Amino acid sequence: MSDPSRPPPAAPMDPGSVRAWTAPEPGRLMGRGHPAGDFLEAHQWDLLEEGPGLLRVSCHLPTQVRNPRGQLFGGFTPTYVDMVALQTVRAGRRQEWTNGPRNWLATTNMRIDYFEPILGPRFEIESRLEKARARTRFVTTRFLQDGEMAVYALTTMREVAIGRPLGDA
Repeated sequence: MSDPSRPPPAAPMDPGSVRAWTAPEPGRLMGRGHPAGDFLEAHQWDLLEEGPGLLRVSCHLPTQVRNPRGQLFGGFTPTYVDMVALQTVRAGRRQEWTNGPRNWLATTNMRIDYFEPILGPRFEIESRLEKARARTRFVTTRFLQDGEMAVYALTTMREVAIGRPLGDA
């Protein structure tokens, strides 16, 4: 009989999602197989630059994320920010994260400021790991449309053990 006061065990990792994060094609940030990444068509993003705690990516603007004016719908912006910020923490250390013990990065806070619309057909995202302290990671992310900063985001993440039951501190 299970104890209702105890959180359920951690869900197993989906192998397709893990592969999408850890084994993209050369020149790509992600592969196919991650539900949110596939929705954003992240497997088509061009990886322009990667270094320790630094990413620059060229993205296209898929039809399904556009508002009625053809711009990036603001509600999808956090998905882009989250996907890129998580990858930024691992940037330049992909082999270490792929072959070593895996930890989960849980986004704990995100702030987004919108300055200009993202119109496409392509735009760039630049992201930098600003601070890593103990299990906390702080990342800044900028969206550039035609060289102009359009979006600025701050993301705080916490590294947690992958086998930790959901809901445990």
